Amino acid sequence: MTSSKDPPPNRPPSRDVAAFLDRARAVPAAPSGPEAGAVDAFLEQVRATPSAGRGRLIFALDATASRQPTWDLAMDTQAAMFATATGVGDLAVQLVFYRGVGECKAGPFVTRADAMIGHMTRVTCRAGRTQIARVLRHALSVHDTAPVAALVFIGDCVEEEPDDLYALAGEMGLRKLPAFIFHEGHEPVAARVLTHMARLSGGACCAFDAHGPDELRRLLGAVAVYAAGGRPALEDHARRAGGAVLRLTHQMGGGAEGL
Repeated sequence: MTSSKDPPPNRPPSRDVAAFLDRARAVPAAPSGPEAGAVDAFLEQVRATPSAGRGRLIFALDATASRQPTWDLAMDTQAAMFATATGVGDLAVQLVFYRGVGECKAGPFVTRADAMIGHMTRVTCRAGRTQIARVLRHALSVHDTAPVAALVFIGDCVEEEPDDLYALAGEMGLRKLPAFIFHEGHEPVAARVLTHMARLSGGACCAFDAHGPDELRRLLGAVAVYAAGGRPALEDHARRAGGAVLRLTHQMGGGAEGL
C-alpha cells in the first residue's frame, strides 16, 4: 500500500467541485417499495454496530476500468457524507483505491468534502484485477495505529481467493473494525463473498444501482454520522435538522442508547 499525496492530475476535473457540494448536501427521502426492507436492514446493522474509533473512516473504492461512472457517483456522495456529519462530530476520511497492475494507494485523512473531491478528481480508472485483500490489510494496519470507526468499500466484483478475504474480514471483526460494503450490480459470486466478508467483520453489505444514486448517498450518510459521533450524536443532530434526517434516524430504530 502506497501513500498518495496530491499527485499531479491525470486528467482535469470532470465536474466543478462547487457543483458537487451544492448538489449533494441534502439527505434524500427514504425509499419506498421492495427495496426499502433491504435499506432498513442495513441501517439497523449500522445502528447496532459498536464504534471503536469514532471520527475516522476509510473510504475504499475499486478503480478498475469499469468503475468510472461509479467513481463519479462516489464523488457526489462525499459532500453529503461530510454535510450530514457536520455539527455531529469530527469526521476524517481517508481515500483508498486500487487500479491497474498492482497499484493500490491511500491518501491522507481529510476533514472537508472539497479536499476529498480534489483528491478523487485526480484519479482515472484503469484496467486491472481486484485487490480487496490489500485494502483490508491496510485498514487493519491503520486501525492498529489509531482506531478507525469503519471501513466503507464500494465494488462490483471479486477476483481473489475468498478464504483469504474471509480470514482478513474475521480479523477485522475481532479488532472491532466493521466493513460496510456496497456491491454494485448483480454478480452472484461477488454478492456472496462480499456479504460474508461484511458479516465476519461485524458490518453489513448492501446492493445498489449506480443509476439510482440517492440510496447510496443516504446510506453513506448514515455511516458517516455513525463514524462521527455514534447514535447519541445522530439523534441530537436529527432533532435539530428535522425533515429527512429525522426520518432517517427513526428508520434506524431503537431508543436513545449509544452504539
